Amino acid sequence: MSVDQNLSAFIWSVADLLRGDYKQSEYGKVILPFTVLRRFDCVMEPTRQAVWEKADAYPGDAPPALLKSVAKLPIYNTSRQSFRTIGSDPANVRKNLTDFINGFSSEVAEIIERYAFHTQIERLDAAGLLYQVVQKFADPKLDLSLSRVSNHDMGYLFEELIRKFSELSNETAGEHFTPREVIELMVELLLAPDVDALTGEGKVIDILDPACGTGGMLAAAEEHIRALNPNARINLAGQELNAESYAICRSDMLLKGYDETSSRIKFGNSFSHDGHEDSTFRYMLANPPFGVEWKKVEKAVKDEAKDYGHAGRFGAGLPRINDGSFLFLQHMMHKMRPVTIDVEGDLKGSRIAIVFNGSPLFTGGAGSGESEIRRWIIENDYLEAIVALPDQLFYNTGISTYFWIVTNHKAERNKGKVVLLDARDQWTKIRKSLGEKRKEISQAQRNHICAVYRDALEIAADPDHPDHAKVKVFRNEDFGYQRITIDRPLRQRFEVSEETLTALAETRAVQGYELRDELLTGLKTLIGTSMKARTKFREKLFATYIENSITVPPDKAEKAIMTAFAVTDPEGEVQKVKGKVVHDPDLRDFENVPLIEDIDEYFEREVLPHVPDAWINESKDPKTKETIRAKIGYEIPFTRYFYTYTPPRPLEEIDAELKAIEAQIQELLGQVTHG
Repeated sequence: MSVDQNLSAFIWSVADLLRGDYKQSEYGKVILPFTVLRRFDCVMEPTRQAVWEKADAYPGDAPPALLKSVAKLPIYNTSRQSFRTIGSDPANVRKNLTDFINGFSSEVAEIIERYAFHTQIERLDAAGLLYQVVQKFADPKLDLSLSRVSNHDMGYLFEELIRKFSELSNETAGEHFTPREVIELMVELLLAPDVDALTGEGKVIDILDPACGTGGMLAAAEEHIRALNPNARINLAGQELNAESYAICRSDMLLKGYDETSSRIKFGNSFSHDGHEDSTFRYMLANPPFGVEWKKVEKAVKDEAKDYGHAGRFGAGLPRINDGSFLFLQHMMHKMRPVTIDVEGDLKGSRIAIVFNGSPLFTGGAGSGESEIRRWIIENDYLEAIVALPDQLFYNTGISTYFWIVTNHKAERNKGKVVLLDARDQWTKIRKSLGEKRKEISQAQRNHICAVYRDALEIAADPDHPDHAKVKVFRNEDFGYQRITIDRPLRQRFEVSEETLTALAETRAVQGYELRDELLTGLKTLIGTSMKARTKFREKLFATYIENSITVPPDKAEKAIMTAFAVTDPEGEVQKVKGKVVHDPDLRDFENVPLIEDIDEYFEREVLPHVPDAWINESKDPKTKETIRAKIGYEIPFTRYFYTYTPPRPLEEIDAELKAIEAQIQELLGQVTHG
């Protein structure tokens, strides 16, 4: 049996046993922990007997460190059980399996606890399935030893199983697993400027993934750095909310020999329970769920933002409740190493790579949480680049995605600039779709993207370069704009008709007026009246009151009368209150003025020629009491920057094509008729 697909299929066949007693969405609760236990069982086989003998020979409980040394692994098991013995005793399968689990070292016990596996043992036993499932995993053909299945391949196996469970559970498109070629490209871009600096003696490199899943990104980053410098000390850290993914990640780290790293994989929500508080990292990378709401942790996040501001993680702003993408990025940026105290002179500060969908590029207008977060990132010169990826790369979603590369220590030549790289055409069609995944990025294409990224500034400056159209370099301020409010005067005439009189009768001020019937009856005599001037209309009103012996209504009712009879009219009189022109809310408009341009010059050039009576609205800041003429906003309209206009086909060509099709149809109809 070959590793990967065949091995996955063999394990997946356990689902046939569960069908009927378990829902499809529940298969993972059984199959994943059994796979982990079988992996541990196979890995421990060479030193199992030596561990038992050492445990028996030691008075009392043998020290964990001693047993790990004998096991030559960061885990051990002191029970006298294995899958071979558990599966050979049908009458005691539950007892023996429980003994096996209880014999593990504390690290594994915590992992199994996250699976809530004892509940599944009881459920399987009650359904009469436990022995059959154990027998399936005890099959000698399921050899998960290190000599048979490397840690790298085991990672693939776990991800393949989880992908299948994810599809069966009908999970939201945002909760996806990152394909390996995407991870590898991400890691290469993250580490690109540091290839030379990563070599040499004494390198200590800390890496964080705050949404680490099964640990695929951490593993790829570690492998990439290890290839550059086998002697580097690499400290991996992560946090994961999904209990099953967390358990797999921890077990994977343990089996790779990362005893200390395994304990740095934290369980829980990164927003409400930061598992790495007060820690900083050289490299950070993540593929957080797309468009997932953060309502469950809303109070914790808002309290931190309010109480700590920029001293906390969310001082730049809070995004909409239904998309926590920017919370992840702010969380990571809070853990950047201050450049001034970094002991590694050639690895100063931090670098971050994160996968986003298109929403963080532009969602939210000036002054919104998203815009303020973009503003903070860009104005502080943290954004190095954005790379657009092909769509249909991920298993559970076909949407377009982007890498954001963020750093607090840009290369000198990149300062004040942002690179946009369009790699949407760098894909190869896969032979068989995997969920929504229909494309992949080949090694050659990854190499090409990295080469273009490395030389982005030169390529953008060279119009003759073949990739020139795929790279654009902007100044930070190019993404900023000033949103101004354009108002125009309210112009009205005053008209009494059946419709305006009915509208008046339905107002609260008139309905509550005790002389309502007298007033409405008297005003009917004005039906057909239409006047442009407010003053003259009011004079007409008062004359009507006198002529019809109507009591002059109170101020509230009079205001309702004037409002009801006022009709917007482009040729009407400009309305004023206390000598100040009133704006027409229906004519209010907005303009986004480039940040680098003077508002008044833009207004005179772009607005006044079209609407000469317009003006820029001014308001008071409720806190500072300062006059505000514009709101600052930031957006990155990536697609617009790379849009290429394709002219429509000539009408003659389309007409000729239609006539040709029409002729074909007539010919076919003729054949049918004569047939």
